[in-house]
Amino acid sequence: MTQSQWVRRVLKPVAFVLCLLPAALAVWDGFTGGLGANPIEEITHRTGITTLTLLMVTLAVTPARVLLDVPALVLLRRMLGLFAFFYVASHFSIYLFDQFFSLEFILEDILERPYVTVGFTSFVLLIPLAVTSTNGWVKRLGGKRWQLLHRLVYVAAAGGVLHFLWKVKAEEQRPVVYGLVLVGLLGFRLWTIRRSQKRRRRTADEVAAPAPSPVQTD
Repeated sequence: MTQSQWVRRVLKPVAFVLCLLPAALAVWDGFTGGLGANPIEEITHRTGITTLTLLMVTLAVTPARVLLDVPALVLLRRMLGLFAFFYVASHFSIYLFDQFFSLEFILEDILERPYVTVGFTSFVLLIPLAVTSTNGWVKRLGGKRWQLLHRLVYVAAAGGVLHFLWKVKAEEQRPVVYGLVLVGLLGFRLWTIRRSQKRRRRTADEVAAPAPSPVQTD
């Protein structure tokens, strides 16, 4: 079995089930009374945590494929990213429900509460990334433009961490952990980009270098 076959047939189905698990647990707890005294707040918290976790896992695919030398892991990235968007969309939908879909209250919240502002901005940034995740959009935008657009995921993830940090303030340490993980992933990404640029420059220099003149003999 090749790497691609192993990822498609084994790892991807397992990852799919694991990504669905938080939603399934939330539904189960909803029916069994496991969401506590404030179900809306609990489910909002859960979907937010799951979103951040999946964003970090999605961003960790590239380091994993490089460090483990398993290029086929890239086959997981789209699915993980779309699951992250599913949970952030659920997170935002629950917020809308909690605000009784009142546009006035929602706009006031976004404009006056910084953690809501940055959370909403991160959600908006993820929308075009989800829409353009298909192969068709990759072809329409071209590889470089598509990659440039999808680097916004780092901005969205940073906004999500800040949203979490401002929401809980000093009550939890998890936002700090997410922030450190994101810094590490971003640092690795910048290192790989710089390494690729050096390789391209080296290749270009080798191509441009004049060939040695043949030795003439009498």
